[in-house]
Amino acid sequence: MADVGILQLQAALVERFESQSDWEERYKLIIAYGRTLASLPEAFRTEANKVRGCASTVWLHAEFDGRVVTYLADSDAILVRGLIALLLAMYSGHTPQEILDAPPAFIEELGLNTHLTTNRANGLSAMVRQLMVYALAFKAQAAAKT
Repeated sequence: MADVGILQLQAALVERFESQSDWEERYKLIIAYGRTLASLPEAFRTEANKVRGCASTVWLHAEFDGRVVTYLADSDAILVRGLIALLLAMYSGHTPQEILDAPPAFIEELGLNTHLTTNRANGLSAMVRQLMVYALAFKAQAAAKT
């Protein structure tokens, strides 16, 4: 189990964003998160790892060590790269059950669902959906081994 739970991570993120004076500053913060994202190895930039439903190209790869899920991702768009970096900061390194038990409430709390363009908001939903699909698959994989 991770030292800090996903819900605590989400609360800290909301607090950090709420300290920004306006949406221009919040967008800059999202982009800054994207700059911290490690580059995705070429081996994972495959058609199978592309997230469907994103206007930009987003690759999302997940690995499961039998305990926690590690997500790796990248995008060709700077703002989207920041959004996927936020998701990875919340969910990577947690068990499949922890991931499934912690919906991304921070998206609505921050107003991302209303301050992003429709295409970006739909893409963010697609990224979340893919993260959850991986977690569900890994949970089933772990259950099958027991």
